[in-house]
Amino acid sequence: MDPTDVTVQILREIRDEILGTNARIEQTNARIEQTNARIEQTNVRLDQKFDELGRRLGESEIRTATAINALVGTLGDIKQLLADRLDLRDRVERCERDIDELKRRAK
Repeated sequence: MDPTDVTVQILREIRDEILGTNARIEQTNARIEQTNARIEQTNVRLDQKFDELGRRLGESEIRTATAINALVGTLGDIKQLLADRLDLRDRVERCERDIDELKRRAK
């Protein structure tokens, strides 16, 4: 084989390797495109989940605020009831003392 034939043979082998490499690169690119498509689908699902989570969180905050407001009203009622009871207690104690005094005088 003369040097030109060897050079041609080497160049052909290099060309064939390049073609094989190009085919593998195209396969890799196709897999990357599939992966990118799956990532985009995942991003869409995540966006939907975050939107749903935000909506549900807002609803939960409204329910919590409503419950707190109801609790504040109930606590106000209890405070008033206790204040009324304390006022009555002093009055009842005075009445009991007066009754005891009247009983002692009646004897």
